[in-house]
Amino acid sequence: MKVVNLKQAILQAWKERWSDYQWAINMKKFFPKGATWDILNLAEALLEQAMIGPSPNPLILSYLKYAISSQMVSYSSVLTAISKFDDFSRDLCVQALLDIMDMFCDRLSCHGKAEECIGLCRALLSALHWLLRCTAASAERLREGLEAGTPAAGEKQLAMCLQRLEKTLSSTKNRALLHIAKLEEASSWTAIEHCLLKLGEILANLSSPQLRSQAEQCGTLITSIPTMLSVHSEQLHKTGFPTVHAVVLLEGTMNLTGETQPLVEQLMMVKRMQIWKACFVGLIESPEGTGELKWTAFTFLKIPQVLVKLKKYSHGDKDFTEDVSSAFEFLLKLTPLLDKADQRCNCDCTNFLLQECSKQGLLSEASTNNLMAKRKADREHAPQLKSDENANIQPNPGLILRAEPTVTNILKTMDADHSKSPEGLLGVLGHMLSGKSLDLLLAAAAATGKLKSFARKFINLNEFTTHRSEESTKAASVRALLFDISFLMLCHVAQTYGSEVILSESNTGGEVFFFETWMQTCMPEEGKILNPDHPCFRPDSTKVESLVALLNNSSEIKLVQMKWHEACLNISAAILEILNAWENGVLAFESIQKITDNIKGKVCSLAVCAVAWLVAHVRMLGLDEREKSLQMIRQLAGPLYSENTLQFYNERVVIMSSILEHMCADVLQQTATQIKFPSTGMDTMPYWNLLPPKRPIKEVLTDIFAKVLEKGWVDSRSIHIFDTLLHMGGVYWLCNNLIKELLKETRKEHTLRAVELLYSIFCLDMQQVTLVLLGHILPGLLTDSSKWHSLMDPPGTALAKLAVWCALSSYSSHKGQASSRQKKRQREDIEDYISLFPLDDMQPSKLMRLLSSNEEDANILSSPTDRSMSSNLSASQLHTVNMRDPLNRVLANLFLLISSILGSRTAGPHTQFAQWFMEGCVDCLEQGGRGSILQFMPFTTVSELVKVSAMSSPKVVLAITDLSLPLGRQVAAKAIAAL
Repeated sequence: MKVVNLKQAILQAWKERWSDYQWAINMKKFFPKGATWDILNLAEALLEQAMIGPSPNPLILSYLKYAISSQMVSYSSVLTAISKFDDFSRDLCVQALLDIMDMFCDRLSCHGKAEECIGLCRALLSALHWLLRCTAASAERLREGLEAGTPAAGEKQLAMCLQRLEKTLSSTKNRALLHIAKLEEASSWTAIEHCLLKLGEILANLSSPQLRSQAEQCGTLITSIPTMLSVHSEQLHKTGFPTVHAVVLLEGTMNLTGETQPLVEQLMMVKRMQIWKACFVGLIESPEGTGELKWTAFTFLKIPQVLVKLKKYSHGDKDFTEDVSSAFEFLLKLTPLLDKADQRCNCDCTNFLLQECSKQGLLSEASTNNLMAKRKADREHAPQLKSDENANIQPNPGLILRAEPTVTNILKTMDADHSKSPEGLLGVLGHMLSGKSLDLLLAAAAATGKLKSFARKFINLNEFTTHRSEESTKAASVRALLFDISFLMLCHVAQTYGSEVILSESNTGGEVFFFETWMQTCMPEEGKILNPDHPCFRPDSTKVESLVALLNNSSEIKLVQMKWHEACLNISAAILEILNAWENGVLAFESIQKITDNIKGKVCSLAVCAVAWLVAHVRMLGLDEREKSLQMIRQLAGPLYSENTLQFYNERVVIMSSILEHMCADVLQQTATQIKFPSTGMDTMPYWNLLPPKRPIKEVLTDIFAKVLEKGWVDSRSIHIFDTLLHMGGVYWLCNNLIKELLKETRKEHTLRAVELLYSIFCLDMQQVTLVLLGHILPGLLTDSSKWHSLMDPPGTALAKLAVWCALSSYSSHKGQASSRQKKRQREDIEDYISLFPLDDMQPSKLMRLLSSNEEDANILSSPTDRSMSSNLSASQLHTVNMRDPLNRVLANLFLLISSILGSRTAGPHTQFAQWFMEGCVDCLEQGGRGSILQFMPFTTVSELVKVSAMSSPKVVLAITDLSLPLGRQVAAKAIAAL
């Protein structure tokens, strides 16, 4: 039916003075079927006829009001029609249009297709622009009226415009719809911004403070629309001390060499104020020796560097230095903690820390002096340890801070040409070996990111000693010592900080150095089992024979022209020959003593290489065959009491003993053997042998978890026990059993504490734990109706929160490198996840087969957009995220499962859990766009979520949908318009 006929029908109604309901009945008779009133532009036709004269036609306006009230016409068509009227000089017409807007501007809705909902967003944007133009015109007229002395008319109309603007904009729903419209039509939004500026200029000259403030309020609401989602909700905002402590603890004791960037990102997720507290607790309870030095380096060198990087991320007006200052103010209140730390370190720890932060530009001079004065006043009342023994101990923080520049100087020395002054270099290295200098320097290098460079220079030095030329006896002994010290230092670094430090920067030229080769193939490490019959232990047989002869016949090894690297590679085969000869009675014990004295007499490296092979060999022997091999290890482990040893022998033996103790630890535990290693003056393996013998590891796990839950935080001993249990039981075993412990808790405060502690423990290997938790444990709980009761509140809420935290942590960091402590652990095979969740969407995954009992008939939706929304399509698929990545696959399938549960007709605790999980995602995220875990959520989930009272808010809908995608905007508009 043409518009002209519609116009005729309206004119006929006006001529015959039909009442509004008569008009509606007759209109339906004139146009019985076919196109809707919106397609016929009924609202526009009525307005056009009503606004012909200088004042509006009340009868035709009554038809329009009836059409709006009876929903004959949509709100979007009315708003579009209003926004086309631009003769603002006709006051009565403008006021009539404002009255019509008043009918529905604060309760807009649309229950149609997605395109119609987007249409409503656009129409509202046009109406906002019209209102602003109308307000500007009214304000202009008021200004002119004031000048002419007739202000009343203009003021009334301006007040009406501002009232409608305020009413429209005060609705969060309307602002959310406008937010979507702004993304749909950027040019229209620019026009609105221009209009707002113009309006501001006009209103600045108005004398009425009430109208001015009303206009400013409306302006503020409009400018807030683009930033509706940028209000930062700090991730894991409520994280308390246990989590911070464990994050810091893990980095301080197990990953000192790690890059600062991942730690920065992790600490951004937790309370900044708690970092110092965690450092001081770690300092107090760290075991003496290397553990204490690592903690000191971490606290006084690495954390200030982390904060410097954290400074770049700081948002808001508050200065970061004020933030750091307030963190120290908080710390100074913990006087007993600081006193205990000062007592342990024999110095004013806070003073050292403040100086370092001031040096890094984290604190102003005034703040530093103020904080130092406060701590000084507090220390006067602290219990002092004034024993003579304590007075002579130099404090570690001071030593560490002095060691840091020394590291830089040593690196420069190591860059020099070794052939020019080998004796001078030997003097420097000898000084490094004395006392605890080596561990101090290594801890300082590790904390400042220089350890890799340090190790690389020692590898180069070690390689230099393998190339010999014509040499004197003195030069030969210097070369032997340089080889030995560099070899021992590198072994010590690998055992203390992980072999990745040494192997991470391999030579680009393709040349592989001796030490790297030996370490990769012959050095026993945690989680690395060596084959004693491997070809690497079976080198050239003629060289082996000459080495056996040399060890057996000589009174001592000659140094000149000795190829130490070849001796190290051949010693394993030589030891096998000697062991066989001893076992077959060819050699007596006295000969074995002479041979072992020769092995360890000049360079300790030979003894290390020999024991490395013996450790692998002992593992393969039966209980009654091990005695002679273990006896040989005992012989090699003790120092040689002779006058013919080379320089720095005692210092080298101390490092050798520490290396051998680490190498033999596993074998000695398995064979229940004890070997007395020479005392090094410190506990070299503080966290060794933690698990009680003959006790099931499940019992150990439940006991230790109960203890940390009671205590409220995870101490260093406990975290090492959890780490050992993770190695022994595997990721699934540990995660599954700890989740069972969480689900047993029935008191709310206990479950909240348990969540923080579990997150702390899961930081041991967050990536793998998250894959297991989200990919296996949660789907198992959610799809088995017999387990649904365990998901009730409070444990269910706690588990949902934990799952969200793990998903967020892993997703935000999984693009980065796994830390060295995580690399050692066996990775899950990606194929496991591909079989669990196939790539081809047509092929039903195991998970979806589990869900088949919950499947419903899909809604029959009319438009193509709605059909795509009814499928399992998500934003991640439109962004073509790599679904071969296990974490992406697991997240996609978990959200698919949650979507299925929310849309299911069967409700239960599992439905509540799905809601808690989604609420947790919303609480922790500011935008569901690209790069967030919510991009894996199917679009259908949005319409299910708005049915839940806690989630039925426009801001939530905007937060969980990807508004950068047209389909995402349609989904959001449809959900918001239906609220």
